[in-house]
Amino acid sequence: MTPITTINVELCSACNKSCWCCGRRKREKENPDIIKTYGNMPIDMVKDIARQLPDGIFVHLHWNGEPLLYPQFGWAVEAFENKYTHITTNGKLILKKLDEVRLLDTMAISVIENDPEADAQYEMLKQYCHILNEGLMPLPHTVLRLNGNVDDKRYRELLVPIAKRILHDPMGSFKYTAPPTLPETGVCQDMLHHPAIDRHGNINICVRYDPKGLGAIGHVSQGIMNVLDGKTRREYISLHIQGRRNEVPLCASCQYWGVPTSR
Repeated sequence: MTPITTINVELCSACNKSCWCCGRRKREKENPDIIKTYGNMPIDMVKDIARQLPDGIFVHLHWNGEPLLYPQFGWAVEAFENKYTHITTNGKLILKKLDEVRLLDTMAISVIENDPEADAQYEMLKQYCHILNEGLMPLPHTVLRLNGNVDDKRYRELLVPIAKRILHDPMGSFKYTAPPTLPETGVCQDMLHHPAIDRHGNINICVRYDPKGLGAIGHVSQGIMNVLDGKTRREYISLHIQGRRNEVPLCASCQYWGVPTSR
């Protein structure tokens, strides 16, 4: 079985920002009770996952929620010793949680087009990047992720790397504003190398938005590597390699190939 190189572990499924391009926000408008299901992964589960994962892989400590809302964030990062740790965050809490953020290896801060909070976020970014660039505190390697049609002029002045990303439909990875990058192998790289675990411990084949749970293949209690090496994932990978990804339930409506596409 092809080894994984990356995995997302959802510490927290709640979020403190209402992005217009977020599918979860659209679902919340239709069914407000969904919000009651949001919460945190038990810290004992976090530690159990950390023990099960192989050393040397990238662990993204987020999925659909805002990771810095996790009340034991610093402890969670420290649990993943001998792994590389990363988060993608909206940045609203990074100044308040610098002592915990500094424990990470890398971090991406999302900036979205037409964000009514863009100016306030930029002022926060200026403070953070000053601390980072002046070496006032050891902080993770930080990238600004500009999502959609964001003018990068003022962000370039912050002197940190910029990654530009195209937007897709809020309800899933389709209807991209530009064609997603297709790997030369014709096989989704996320299917091969990048599963995810939600805050309940459910293991998914990838980290794409999956409100119906179509990509769920097991639970951490069954043994993470046992699930990833199991029959279901093997069959899904085989279908991808045969050019039949449309026969995989989650992949049938997905246009993403596991390769981030720049704007």
